[in-house]
Amino acid sequence: MAASQPQSDRWQWENATAGALAGFATVAAMHPLDVVRTRFQVNDGRVSNLPTYKNTVHAGLRGLYAGFSPAVIGSTISWGLYFFFYDRAKQRYSRNREGKLSPGLHLASAGEAGGLVCLCTNPIWLIKTRLQLQNPLHQTRPYSGIYDALRTIMREEGWRALYKGIVPGLFLVSHGAIQFTAYEELRKVIVDFKSRKSTEKSGSSDAVLNSIDYAALGASSKIAAILLSYPFQVMRSRLQQRPSSEGIPKYVDTWHVVKETVRFEGVRGFYKGITPNLLKNVPAASITFIVYENVLKLLKLARTD
Repeated sequence: MAASQPQSDRWQWENATAGALAGFATVAAMHPLDVVRTRFQVNDGRVSNLPTYKNTVHAGLRGLYAGFSPAVIGSTISWGLYFFFYDRAKQRYSRNREGKLSPGLHLASAGEAGGLVCLCTNPIWLIKTRLQLQNPLHQTRPYSGIYDALRTIMREEGWRALYKGIVPGLFLVSHGAIQFTAYEELRKVIVDFKSRKSTEKSGSSDAVLNSIDYAALGASSKIAAILLSYPFQVMRSRLQQRPSSEGIPKYVDTWHVVKETVRFEGVRGFYKGITPNLLKNVPAASITFIVYENVLKLLKLARTD
């Protein structure tokens, strides 16, 4: 039993490595749409220090790769940690259950992983959001990069500012939980379906599924998660905006965001930017899971050689 522990630990780090590479590939391909989404999310039409956009294409004509560095760092770390924590949680919950997990335990595993990742990476996402929103209309001195942003935030607002948006961020744990639960359950359905159709007996789902299957699974699970959790993304983006030149934040807390959004924009305000969000995240989820599953296969083959 003791001899199997190092192998288990190594497998968890292989999950983390595959997840990190998947996160990097996703950001590199889809970052411009992330910039567009963020700019739509915070644009309530009531302030003059943000440009007004007519549609998705218009919003993304300038600064397509604003905030790219923290996005790459954040996504790579987030996905690496997420898959690592997720796999550890699944292993823990599967003990004495013959390796079989119910949808509820998949949900618990994903929720646990999401909460831990949120606490670790919120400062990175705050810096990314602020860099993406920088424009000539803003009256404060622009950040020159990640380090300058971090240093300026710490000096002007204190370390607590790095955790602005953490409340809706923790609610967004439901996003990952929904996505991974849907992915796992749909994966079972496709594996069972293809196994029944196949004349060859296979002992592993890796031999049954291909990249097209991973793409379809990633996209469909992402759509379900976005539709159910998107308002929390809008709340987080609005809370993470940089204060005015007088140091006054536009929103005090999460409840203030909710009240002001309902008052001036109605329920539709909570879904601003959902079009570029879907355009970004549906194919991004496909890329993530294609890379993750295939890197995992390669690492598994390298381990057995």
